[in-house]
Amino acid sequence: MAVSVMLDTQRTVARTRVPKFTQYRSGPVRKTLPEGRGAILGPMPRVIAMMNQKGGVGKTTSAVNLAAALAASGQRVCLIDLDPQAHMTLHVGLDPEAIECTVYDLFTDPTRSAAEAVVNVDERLDAIVSETDLAAAESELSQHSDRQRILAESFKSIEDRYDVVMIDCPPSLGVLTINALSMADEVLVPMQAHFLALQGVSKLLETVGLVCQSVNPGLEVTGIILCMHERHTNLAREVVEDLKTFFEESRGTDAPWRNCRVLEPPIRRNIKLAEAPSFGQTIFQYEPASHGATDYTALASFVIDGWNGTSDAAAPNEPPVVETEDQVVATDASSARKTS
Repeated sequence: MAVSVMLDTQRTVARTRVPKFTQYRSGPVRKTLPEGRGAILGPMPRVIAMMNQKGGVGKTTSAVNLAAALAASGQRVCLIDLDPQAHMTLHVGLDPEAIECTVYDLFTDPTRSAAEAVVNVDERLDAIVSETDLAAAESELSQHSDRQRILAESFKSIEDRYDVVMIDCPPSLGVLTINALSMADEVLVPMQAHFLALQGVSKLLETVGLVCQSVNPGLEVTGIILCMHERHTNLAREVVEDLKTFFEESRGTDAPWRNCRVLEPPIRRNIKLAEAPSFGQTIFQYEPASHGATDYTALASFVIDGWNGTSDAAAPNEPPVVETEDQVVATDASSARKTS
């Protein structure tokens, strides 16, 4: 299949040797969290860049709702919106015009501190918001001597407040994305199981390889999040199988995606996930009984288990689903084969 050919090109990407990745920071420390599954870190937060250079793949939805699910499990989480469109900011119900200090100020005003920019969104969930002026940061920072590390340096003063930092990257490669990748420990890639979406993943892997060579040799791509997923279609099955095969063949190499997995469960197509941002709410605030909330809760548990080294077992099997804009109808396997 052409998918395999596209992914094969990544095996030839020039890269320097990446040091053997240690268990993140200080390894698992806190074993019990309120209403949680046990988490993860020592004194430093785990920094995740949610990234895909292709728009419309569920990037912001996944950043917000995975962060909210992690917070609900007991993690102290900070969301950072690096997209000048400020969609993450709007998704959590914040108005950039009403907030005095944004991420733009952290990039352009050295007198501003990250503590000034933090806004509380929910229990254990904070945010640093974006604004449209951030689009001008690229040109404004062109003469800055260390423009690739501005965000990381600014955030240092408050990093001990958090267990997880989730960065919603813009769908482009520029100084904002490089700041996110310079600060991050890992990259999560949301995507749809479509052929064209794989082209964006292919380019993203090249980007991460280049960043590893230059500014952050410890950066890894650790997971693919399947969004708006229709597991009963032949195309989805083929794309997922090709992804899994490609990443399995990378094991034992020095590629930044050598430990990457297709995360479970996939996020099913669900109209409630599309409606929640218009109300300025996470899926858990808007419709906690929806399939979207169920899927992101299970995904957060899978991610935490991976951090603690206990997620080798596959996620529970679920019946295939057919989703319309107004309802989700569970089908048995034979019915799913007829519709694919």
